[in-house]
Amino acid sequence: QVQLVESGGGLVQTGGSLRLSCAASGGTFSTYVMAWFRQAPGSEREFVAGISRSGINTAYADSVKGRFTISRVNAKNAVYLQMNSLKPEDTAAYYCAADRLHPMMVARTIDGYDYWGQGTQVTVSS
Repeated sequence: QVQLVESGGGLVQTGGSLRLSCAASGGTFSTYVMAWFRQAPGSEREFVAGISRSGINTAYADSVKGRFTISRVNAKNAVYLQMNSLKPEDTAAYYCAADRLHPMMVARTIDGYDYWGQGTQVTVSS
């Protein structure tokens, strides 16, 4: 059983930065594709960024491209999301997700991931 624990969320002003972390345990982290999703109140959960097992390949939602950076350190069983130039529309609960079943692709849909963290809240004030 894989467990994912997010941290690093908080309240920040428009234009500010935050770095989210996700710590994984209970499995072989280097074999999972990892991703970040987010969900705002009243909205569906949406893909933010994903990273391949090796960390070489990444994918981003158009809304965050150029502002957010996903990275991972397999030796630490951790994945990160550096968020810069934050906007009020980035306000959401951010979730870390792991995919064991599709090692050759970074899925952009919820169905592509089989383990989820509990989420960390990011609030960007205007």
